[in-house]
Amino acid sequence: MSKVIIIGGGAAGMMAGVFAARNHHEVHILEKNEKLGKKVFITGKGRCNVTNACDTEELFPAMMSNPKFLYSSFYSFTPQDVMEFFEKAGVPLKVERGNRVFPQSDHSSDIIRALERELKKAGAKIHLHTAVQEIVKKPVTDSANTLESEATLTESGSGAGKGRKGKKSPDIPQEKITGVILTDGTFMEGDAVIVATGGFSYQSTGSTGDGYRFARELGLKVTDIAPSLVPLKTKEDYVPKLQGLSLKNTGLTIKNGKKVLYEDFGEMMFTHFGVTGPMILSASAHIGAKLAKAPNGELSAYLDLKPALTREQLDARILREFEAGPNKQFKNVIGVLFPSSLTPVMLELGGIPAEKKIHDISREERQHFIDIIKAFPFTITGMGEFKEAIITRGGVSVKEINPGTMESKKISGLYFAGEVLDLDAVTGGYNLQIAWSTAYLAAQAIQ
Repeated sequence: MSKVIIIGGGAAGMMAGVFAARNHHEVHILEKNEKLGKKVFITGKGRCNVTNACDTEELFPAMMSNPKFLYSSFYSFTPQDVMEFFEKAGVPLKVERGNRVFPQSDHSSDIIRALERELKKAGAKIHLHTAVQEIVKKPVTDSANTLESEATLTESGSGAGKGRKGKKSPDIPQEKITGVILTDGTFMEGDAVIVATGGFSYQSTGSTGDGYRFARELGLKVTDIAPSLVPLKTKEDYVPKLQGLSLKNTGLTIKNGKKVLYEDFGEMMFTHFGVTGPMILSASAHIGAKLAKAPNGELSAYLDLKPALTREQLDARILREFEAGPNKQFKNVIGVLFPSSLTPVMLELGGIPAEKKIHDISREERQHFIDIIKAFPFTITGMGEFKEAIITRGGVSVKEINPGTMESKKISGLYFAGEVLDLDAVTGGYNLQIAWSTAYLAAQAIQ
């Protein structure tokens, strides 16, 4: 039995705590907030998109960073395993569009309470209002870590191997964890530490980047971090006029010049500064780095407002409306095609005077108007900030971590799980699956 210290009581920390305690380790979860699961509570708009009910191999295309690293994690604790875990823990689940899994109650608090019950049942100790200042390590003194003895290196006094005396194997950790120092100066001894501090998004929930600092102080590489799954900022002044308008079943295309960078279909919403919604958030994960490198820091985007109709079908639909009121003004006919708040903007962009009589509208004008419907234009100028980000892109480099155990390659007894790692995915329950799977693997690896 080992004494396991888990830093962070979020999704990864709680799940790691359950399985480490079930394995009869002495588990201590250190959470600096007043309660566990603060970020879990707000995920999925408070409903908690627990996982995605896809087959395990379908998880990998949804990963934006280092999918191969997650092979052992995902196959050790699959989406089906996650669903079974929560069902057994007393949380009935349901599967919605896109295989998104939610509690039947639509309350994220049910997920948190289930994890708390399982932690208590397994005997884990929870320390709230407890922040860690430093993770403590010491050199490994075990002579078994010596690559070869001096006697082996010296062959009949020939001097072979000279200068290699006492050299350590780079594949064997040369340091090990001894515990943590709390912010009040208290030293808590431990055989293993799991860092599950989350990323840098939603900082009000406690995700303030502590795990990155711990990793750097211990000599581990941390990649550059950036907000991901964020709203997008736009340039045009007509976008704020559409604030609050939500569109479902909409097509999205994002281009850099003529090159298509991203295409999707789904739901989005206009805001006072740009666009948001599930489809937009997923797009942000794909285009973040490309936007930074784009000319003038801008990308072109287009919405297909009628993706179910071909150009020909849309033209026929518009002609039917025109034929029904040939003497009406243009503005009084097209209202049936769009939500009321969108109609003035379509009149502004469409190139046809609002008062123009239907019978005076040329075929060329009508075709241009169809162009706008099938490719409603806006310009992406920036990404949302960390305070708006659902997750963080970047983190502790996976090159520092054993993918089969989540343990540091350099420091024995040091494990990482969840968003603190350089792992992220699109929306749909995939990011929580990363947390559950990496936490499970770390907990199972501790001896």
